[in-house]
Amino acid sequence: MAERLLQASRQRRVKAMTAAAGSARQAAVPLLLCALLAPGGAYVLDDSDGLGREFDGIGAVSGGGATSRLLVNYPEPYRSQILDYLFKPNFGASLHILKVEIGGDGQTTDGTEPSHMHYALDEDYFRGYEWWLMKEAKKRNSNITLMGLPWSFPGWLGKGFNWPYVNRQLTAYYVVTWIVGAKHYHDLDIDYIGIWNERSFDVNYIKVLRRMLNYQGLQQVKIIASDNLWEPISASMLHDPELLEVIDVIGTIAWNLVASYYEQLPYGRCGLMTAQEPWSGHYAVEAPIWISAHTTQFTQPGWYYLKTVGHLEKGGSYVALTDGLGNLTIIIETMSHKHSMCIRPFLPYFNVSQQFATFVLKGSFSEIPELQVWYTKLGKPSERFLFKQLDSLWLNSGGSFTLELQEDELFTLTTLTTGRKGNYPLPPKSQPFPCVYNDDFNVDYPFFSEAPNFADQTGVFEYFMNIEDPGEHRFTLRQVLNQRPITWAADAFNTISVIGDYQWSNLTIKCDVYIETPEKGGVFIAGRVNKGGILIRSARGVFFWIFADGTYRVTGDLAGWTIYTVGHADITAKKWYTLTLTIKGGFSSGLLNGWPLWKNVSVTFPKHGWAAIGTHSFEFAQFDNFHVEAAH
Repeated sequence: MAERLLQASRQRRVKAMTAAAGSARQAAVPLLLCALLAPGGAYVLDDSDGLGREFDGIGAVSGGGATSRLLVNYPEPYRSQILDYLFKPNFGASLHILKVEIGGDGQTTDGTEPSHMHYALDEDYFRGYEWWLMKEAKKRNSNITLMGLPWSFPGWLGKGFNWPYVNRQLTAYYVVTWIVGAKHYHDLDIDYIGIWNERSFDVNYIKVLRRMLNYQGLQQVKIIASDNLWEPISASMLHDPELLEVIDVIGTIAWNLVASYYEQLPYGRCGLMTAQEPWSGHYAVEAPIWISAHTTQFTQPGWYYLKTVGHLEKGGSYVALTDGLGNLTIIIETMSHKHSMCIRPFLPYFNVSQQFATFVLKGSFSEIPELQVWYTKLGKPSERFLFKQLDSLWLNSGGSFTLELQEDELFTLTTLTTGRKGNYPLPPKSQPFPCVYNDDFNVDYPFFSEAPNFADQTGVFEYFMNIEDPGEHRFTLRQVLNQRPITWAADAFNTISVIGDYQWSNLTIKCDVYIETPEKGGVFIAGRVNKGGILIRSARGVFFWIFADGTYRVTGDLAGWTIYTVGHADITAKKWYTLTLTIKGGFSSGLLNGWPLWKNVSVTFPKHGWAAIGTHSFEFAQFDNFHVEAAH
């Protein structure tokens, strides 16, 4: 059979080469030269001496943090389309792996993600959106590998210290409950568990975690460590046989899955694709989706790399993988240094130049007659191609082929014929956040624990039902943390959730507020908030505070260092108040229950930013009937 295929391929080679050349000229893509021999020797792809390492798959992270926050608010069909581009096999990125943040209540880059255990005796396995995301991924690819990794931890685990290893048994128990809860409440099998993202690892904790997993019958859950650079965990493993035994993978992965957070937060648009406008339905399928597809659509976890892989003579690299059943996938890249900036640690400078590269298939691949070809070219829009299928390539009688390679190209050559560049009709056009926005939080049984479009930056704000209040404040939004978490970043000392358009300048914000902590409690509404994420501590804006001790304050920053005005008012805890903040040009005014409390206070910086709500400290407080109206 193989001989007949070879003979047929030779008869059609001249015709195929001519067709391929014509197609390449029409599409302005490189010519595939099947018979040209390049000077300087050839790159041999051979399995005669056995195979190399097993391929675990390609994946991405949701979290680290709150990077998928806005995705859940998307209307259909756009939300499902985004998920298809990420997870649907042979369609888009077709990811093999999804790693999610185990929410720990702390700021972890672009926001906070809620823990399943805010307090020691508290368990809720429906908070946040990572459970939902894992289920959506599984719907599209039942074989997808699921991973969990903590960034921050709830404060009670630290016993007064900002450290998760104070009580190793307790922290291991906390992580294991997340794994057990994923299965019990969502029928999700977690395959791998991490330690503490990009932070110190504790050798004894890793061993305790392994023992607790085994004790709970979770021997199949493997440990990744330490989600940081290769050192020093690899050195520790070499010097500790037990540690070497309990760690299954030394891991890093692509961050982040989808940029579904306000773009002006740190690392805006740093996802495989961008989906940051649930109010309009607009999203963008970015180049990383198709770069991923060059590997994910033509390999699977459990395939093996060939040993004969490496670097190209004039820059670039190549790998080849096989399923051991006759299929072969070759991926060749010539990315320039300027298109290789997202990797950490940063790469030293290198140069890539035009070259001819000849590849020779040997061993069990020597009789492959034909390879499917997929091509990407990065660079100027007029010269750019993303995941384009070219005419198939016919190998010569020696099992070789030659490619002309230019800078910033990617080729996949494969025996698989299942590749596909999936697409949907263009989504709606981009639109700014609505200039008039209301939320009364009247949701009896919310599908998600967080209100749409609010992006928590310190603290956790959740839907809440006042069982004893049959009135208009039965359903509210509540800040639920009463203790500072074990932090991963520089969380603020106040809690805050931002919302809206970063370009808002002249606006009115109105919200009902309820202080729960007598004497020391306090809440605020704010406008023109100019920072978030890991920079939240230094956020500037116009902040209108009221306190349970009967005072109010207007500040120019979240930390309260810049005080515009202070005063007394009839305010106490356990009572609802309506705050109104108006900012216009260089002045601001505030109302309490509709009556002027302060007016014409000069505010010169910043010129624009988000709206926000929050509390004075990590304290319980409630918010209701949120309204914002911004000038066009």
